[in-house]
Amino acid sequence: MPTELEELVGFLAHPNPQIRLLAAENLVPYSLEQPSIFKTEELKPIKHLKLLVRDVPQIAEHVITMLVNLSSDSEILENLMSDDKFLDVVLLNITSPVEPNANLLAMLLANLAKHDSIKRIGEKTQDAPEKLGSHERVLNQLMDLFVKGADGSFNKHADYDYLAYLFADLAKHPEIRQFFVTKQEYDEAIPLTKIRVFTEHKSDVRRKGVASTIKNVAFDVPSHPLFLSEDDIHILPYVLLPIMGSEEYDDDDMDGMLPELALLPPDKQRDKDNNIVQTHIETLLLLTSTRHGRDLMREVKVYPIIRETHLRVEDEGVRDACDRLVNMLMSDEAKEDEPPRVEELEDDDEVLVEV
Repeated sequence: MPTELEELVGFLAHPNPQIRLLAAENLVPYSLEQPSIFKTEELKPIKHLKLLVRDVPQIAEHVITMLVNLSSDSEILENLMSDDKFLDVVLLNITSPVEPNANLLAMLLANLAKHDSIKRIGEKTQDAPEKLGSHERVLNQLMDLFVKGADGSFNKHADYDYLAYLFADLAKHPEIRQFFVTKQEYDEAIPLTKIRVFTEHKSDVRRKGVASTIKNVAFDVPSHPLFLSEDDIHILPYVLLPIMGSEEYDDDDMDGMLPELALLPPDKQRDKDNNIVQTHIETLLLLTSTRHGRDLMREVKVYPIIRETHLRVEDEGVRDACDRLVNMLMSDEAKEDEPPRVEELEDDDEVLVEV
């Protein structure tokens, strides 16, 4: 016989919306505590939850919250990501300017990105809302949602911060990395230039996701000239500013430093999250994979910034990353360049969202 909780799960499919709402509301805690009750009858409850994403907003809010939590289960994640129609519904709903649960949908997409098949988003297209002014390609729409979400200019209900985690996982796939560094015809912008400005944003989630996205895209060594070019992505000031504090530099150190890094305010603070600081330093380390990258970093005086970071941040991960970067910048360049060695920095940071 089914338990009382399993019976409650069954009420998710009840034709009466009030009963569905009551069941959904009461089941949210159990999506974290007892996910097994949603895995009965060959995951039939999950099938119901996927359908209820399109229910009235009150019910959908609880349903999406449960799916965010349940997607940490590998069997359920596999079920969700094998359902292309469900993914299409999520993508369509999140791009609606009046979707009240858009932030929850962003969290859900961030968790779905733990499945390798998320890269098929790169091929998806759908009509873009006129208000978004975007391209039919879904990746462009998500990027524009993320940008407009920062000031709430698209949907008053959402900031879309958690899309940063989606981008970070998408950037682990070589074919998606190309999207981030390729100028898009509809707005003449390279996608990475749209999100680089958020490396010093107030949202911890946004900063962390953007830092990881930049780092993961930087594994594509052939794109490094774009990263370093002032006319293209020009990533260095956006990576260096978050790791700088209020320290002062002597004239020798300042001579040649990027203009964006000069005359910082006396209350300038280094990013308070050491993991983010480490991520940015590892991005710089990836950009030393070529002789051009190393020479440019020496020219714009990256070493003094890393020296001060090493002195002032008491974190083993940060200091180890600083040591590795300094070794690359101070290395003897008399020998011919060896093949780039970037695989050792693979990002193992698995950010799973729970609500």
